[in-house]
Amino acid sequence: MASTEGESREERVRRLDREHVFHSWSAQGHIDPLPVARASGSYFWDHSGRRYLDFSSQLVNVNIGHQHPAVVAAIQQQAAELATLAPGFAHEARGEAARMIAEVAPAGLNKVFFTGGGAEANENAVRMARLHTGRPKVLAAYRSYHGSTAGAIALTGDPRRWPSEPGAPGVVHYWGPYPYRSAFHSSSPEEESARALAHLRQTIEVEGPHTVAAVLLEPVVGTNGILVPPPGYLAGVRELCDEFGILLIADEVMSGFGRCGEWFAVDAWNVAPDLITFAKGVNSGYVPLGGVVISDAVADSFRDRPYPGGLTYSGHPLACASVVASITVFRDEELLARVRQLGAEVIGPGLRRLAERHPSVGEVRGLGVFWAVELVRNRATREPLVPFNASGAAAEPMARFAAACREAGLWPFTHFNRTHVVPPCTTSPEEIEEGLAILDRALAVADSYTVAD
Repeated sequence: MASTEGESREERVRRLDREHVFHSWSAQGHIDPLPVARASGSYFWDHSGRRYLDFSSQLVNVNIGHQHPAVVAAIQQQAAELATLAPGFAHEARGEAARMIAEVAPAGLNKVFFTGGGAEANENAVRMARLHTGRPKVLAAYRSYHGSTAGAIALTGDPRRWPSEPGAPGVVHYWGPYPYRSAFHSSSPEEESARALAHLRQTIEVEGPHTVAAVLLEPVVGTNGILVPPPGYLAGVRELCDEFGILLIADEVMSGFGRCGEWFAVDAWNVAPDLITFAKGVNSGYVPLGGVVISDAVADSFRDRPYPGGLTYSGHPLACASVVASITVFRDEELLARVRQLGAEVIGPGLRRLAERHPSVGEVRGLGVFWAVELVRNRATREPLVPFNASGAAAEPMARFAAACREAGLWPFTHFNRTHVVPPCTTSPEEIEEGLAILDRALAVADSYTVAD
């Protein structure tokens, strides 16, 4: 590492970052990234030795925690044996990773196309759907995020799409269910489900069912609110797709591999998509990897004609070795059951207790280790703590809340007027309680912005 005389390691890291690293989603002159020295389990440390409880799992992907020794060892061993290999070859780690992913997917999805991440996975899933059906359009929800590559950002249904418009053609957005802020003026989760499905049916009908290749959705919406689908919604979407010959693509990049207490979130509702996209939690991001799990019917479309897509690092040996080790860890440590227990017995009850004490908490929702706390100025009107897509002075209340969390040693995941509670699946109940106690204190900042009914 280049150095200047007298610089500490932290000073060097800061200087090199400022001089040479161009950061995503940021105005470069307005950020000061925290230099991180090391991490372990549910924590990471800066160079001064200050510890942070990672309630964000970085980008909601470190599902088995930081530096799990079994996965680190698997990467080291694979690097010693064969560090890289073009995707046109067969390799043990690649084949075993694909087998293990298909094994935990819903029945009938037996092939895996590997990518470098979630955006590439969604791009390729859409390409497969269009080629399989011969239709051009894809329906994607508002309040969604599917990646920042050209096609994936066009699919995305939040403001991150706006600077890239006009985007790739053929994308139609629709409203998904959100009982707390219903676009359908529903009075119950069941009514929200029925009205959201009626809206989706109408959208398909007016777009022309014969033109729609796929409906793409996050089974549990991630960054845009941890929106758990109301009863019957996912099954209803599956039925609509079957009725019109449309493929169902489940974006499980954030919700998959233990985050919701299942291998894939769709398992909680016994729904089998035609294509599942994944990344993040499959190996906790230790090495970049994503992919598409493909149904037998879609895979058969390319039995005798080439699939027109490929990536240099598809099925990278180091990444695949980490997948094999990670899925093995999930099984050996019985993490799915542990996650369900954490959600039902620790996180959910703990957040509901916070809601009782803090007038800024409008709603708590989630499952497993995938939760959102929606912050409001007024519970009766449900006015958000900050406006939609707020920035600058308008975003100050959330900025102050997040700063209070960090000052107390908790690294939060915040988006718009929400803080998400998304720790690693391996986090202990005691560590969860530690984080909830910090949230309890930090919510006093949000409370100071509330107004009486």
